[in-house]
Amino acid sequence: MLAYRLLQAQKQPEFEEVPDPHPGPGQVVVKVAGSGLCHTDFTVIGRDASYWLDSPPPFTLGHEVAGWVEEVGSGVTNFRPGDAVAIDPGWASCGHCHLCRSGEENHCLYQKGIRAPGVGFDGGHAPYILVPDARFLVPIGDLDPVQAAPLTDAGITTYAAIKPALAKIWPGSTAVVIGAGGLGLYAVQFLRLLTGARVVAVDSSEARLKLARELGADEVFVSGPEAVKQIRELTGGLGATFVLDCVGVDATLALGVALLSWRGSLTMVGAGGGSVPFDFFKIPPGTQLATSLNGGSVALQEVVGLAALGRLKILVDRYPLSEAQQAYDDFKNGRLVGRAVLVPAQD
Repeated sequence: MLAYRLLQAQKQPEFEEVPDPHPGPGQVVVKVAGSGLCHTDFTVIGRDASYWLDSPPPFTLGHEVAGWVEEVGSGVTNFRPGDAVAIDPGWASCGHCHLCRSGEENHCLYQKGIRAPGVGFDGGHAPYILVPDARFLVPIGDLDPVQAAPLTDAGITTYAAIKPALAKIWPGSTAVVIGAGGLGLYAVQFLRLLTGARVVAVDSSEARLKLARELGADEVFVSGPEAVKQIRELTGGLGATFVLDCVGVDATLALGVALLSWRGSLTMVGAGGGSVPFDFFKIPPGTQLATSLNGGSVALQEVVGLAALGRLKILVDRYPLSEAQQAYDDFKNGRLVGRAVLVPAQD
């Protein structure tokens, strides 16, 4: 089969012919319906060789994957060929520690570095993907697997970041999403679905802010110094109980801290490389600052459940697998409306 692969660290990915996968004991081969693109892919491509330790290139890209079970290995009894599934990307998890047993494979206590399909392991930018353990499969029923693909990262990343903060986001409080792109548009919807808070979106793009309003944001503001004043005025000076930074650069983190109320929470899911001073006098009293990475199998089950009920709007820009480079170019240059998903030709 022809797969889109990172053949060498810090080199442009290329198509390469690779053998069709076949499952060993406990493994499953999934026929790929869709494999999403993510900003993390650019980070993966840019890593130098020393980062990869025992999982260096070449490997197939693509960590947002859904499709249909094609073949199961011995010992797999809960999935059959033809089952529609989404793939939890927490492949580096041990499956036995407390957090894995709690469905938070993304926070496994024993994983070494960030590894996932398309990030050290062969991913979904191919007609088929070998899943190393059936525990990473989540049934999706009648949900379109192309639509389900982005839920395995963009969806669960924001969901898993919001869920721990729900007890502190009371009706009438304010929750702010910084960055209304592939992650932020899901965050707006989850906050609308799960809380009674005023939902505010902040972005530099008027087009994305328009989408955020259509998807449930009560208010939208263009990012910058004026946004702090505007949101403070909106909240009667109190600020935001919860801020989710989907960008993660210095400017957005500074904005997030400036927006926080006392005992507010700021969670960063954007891996923009930014930082913010953690100082007793530079953040509001009682403030919590946190990072959150991906989601885990329980989060994926719950997000799939919301989507299956029709309560999530999933924006997808479909590209044939053969147009992978064009899809990445469109992503990099801001020409996408939703999440780009590569769709292999189905025989």
